[in-house]
Amino acid sequence: MGLLELFLVAVGLSMDAFAVAVCKGLALRKVNWRQMALVGLWFGGFQALMPLLGYFVGVQFKDQITFIDHWIAFALLAVIGGNMVRESFSKEEECPDASLSVKAMLPMAIATSIDALAVGVGFAFLDVNIGAAVSFIGVITFLLSMVGVKVGSLFGAKYKSKAELAGGVILILLGLKILLEHLGVLG
Repeated sequence: MGLLELFLVAVGLSMDAFAVAVCKGLALRKVNWRQMALVGLWFGGFQALMPLLGYFVGVQFKDQITFIDHWIAFALLAVIGGNMVRESFSKEEECPDASLSVKAMLPMAIATSIDALAVGVGFAFLDVNIGAAVSFIGVITFLLSMVGVKVGSLFGAKYKSKAELAGGVILILLGLKILLEHLGVLG
């Protein structure tokens, strides 16, 4: 997996965190760098941790299912992306409260990074430097979450559904690319 593909995966995965960060910024109204960094650390940290855990789980089964690994990577990315696209059209606007406590942030950090766990399983079947991948995903999510908090405080939830839609489409297209490369359709 190349740098551009890894960047796109990182951006795609971070869109859930970005969307929740937008809502957090909306709830906070006036934000400062400390609040933005705290939200970024929660989301970026969990987005880095979950694919690492998924990778270690996937490596355990890699040898038994190598002949269908490309289908697994495609299916995981397509399902995750499809769910994000579906959520982007949902009329439910669940915005969190303004609290940045562990009790408030931990469930949101876990919820926004579950998709990254599945992507980590997919990484086990691909040619990926897992240390670089999880670092890249964590940093991108950290930065986009900080931006999301600021965007939410300035513009409200206007960009939440667009972020989820973009992230979902990116993940679906990457899954399709992986599948087509393994099938020999793409060089």
